[in-house]
Amino acid sequence: MSHHPPDTRDRTGAGPLDGVRVLELAGIGPGPFATMLLGDLGADVVRVDRPGPRPLAGDPAHDVTNRNKRSVLVDLKSPEGPRTVRALAARAHILVEGYRPGVAERLGVGPEECMAANPALVYGRMTGWGQQGPLAPRAGHDIGYIATAGVLSAIGSADGPPAVPANLLGDYAGGSLYLTTGVLAALLSARATGRGQVVDAAIVDGTAHLTALLWGMLAEGTWRDARGSNLLDGGCPYYRVYETGDGGWMAVGALEPQFYTAFVALLGLDGDDLPDRADPRNWPELQALFAARFKTASRAQWTAVFEGTDACVAPVLSLREAADHPHLRGRGTYTEAHGVTQPAPAPRFSATPGTLRLPPAVPGAHKAEVARDWNLPHLAEQPKDGS
Repeated sequence: MSHHPPDTRDRTGAGPLDGVRVLELAGIGPGPFATMLLGDLGADVVRVDRPGPRPLAGDPAHDVTNRNKRSVLVDLKSPEGPRTVRALAARAHILVEGYRPGVAERLGVGPEECMAANPALVYGRMTGWGQQGPLAPRAGHDIGYIATAGVLSAIGSADGPPAVPANLLGDYAGGSLYLTTGVLAALLSARATGRGQVVDAAIVDGTAHLTALLWGMLAEGTWRDARGSNLLDGGCPYYRVYETGDGGWMAVGALEPQFYTAFVALLGLDGDDLPDRADPRNWPELQALFAARFKTASRAQWTAVFEGTDACVAPVLSLREAADHPHLRGRGTYTEAHGVTQPAPAPRFSATPGTLRLPPAVPGAHKAEVARDWNLPHLAEQPKDGS
């Protein structure tokens, strides 16, 4: 039996999550990205921002992770603040928060309080260390989470330090995408049973989960627990990047024999004269040969050689170059929306595509709209500072 009131919104799109209400308690990093994804897919995302300065400096109008959302200001430290959030939670299907463990409870907006008014609520919790464990109360960031999960040690060259993969691997792959998967699975369960639940999404858990293939290869002895020495970590000469004569880079992924044959031929080498690629003892020699060849021409020249072939070689593009690549332009992978170049919604749906309906939400800009659409008149009466 549903505990949600009739749906009266008129601001969502026709994506696969049209009709789903998401309440986001403002944070930084993986939580906002997860709710952006839900919003891209049609959910009505309302972000509860706090009065005062933003946690990170910058123009909120350019914060793409807050697109497809609306914002209201609520001071959770005021007497009325927690009651307002609980009233919003009573009208939501999913709530997402990214506080340290125990903070939401101390503020009066924890799972017990919010689910008392809405038993079908899916309560998503996004943290780095998780809700339990020795490090749960400690501060942290992406780099520390992926280091502790054992993943950072596997990235980079064998003779150099671990390479930092921006905050894509921990925050977004190990965090946001696992939170999104978790809350959507819990939403399916809630629709079937009428009972919501708490989803504990920890970056250390999700990042570790991403290494399932590597743990299997470790078990069978086909992966070394040392970076830069394996098939898929840059140790293999036909799965790595090479510098070109003009300081550019080419990415080589010629794993299968037929692709490798095409690769070495287009590189201008005689495959019959090369050492056996299957023997790792030959990898240093092959790497040196390939590196020397790539140095003889520019990135643009090598791109022209390999473009349109099955050699599995691609130029390493910058963000701006990627947005202008013919294939990505043809697919609309990047798009111009609300004055900002940004990634288009993904994945794609044949009947209910995601859309970029709303620009990044400016804190507090949608109080009247949300009060109307979520049937919460009291929200519209709050002062501009959210208290």
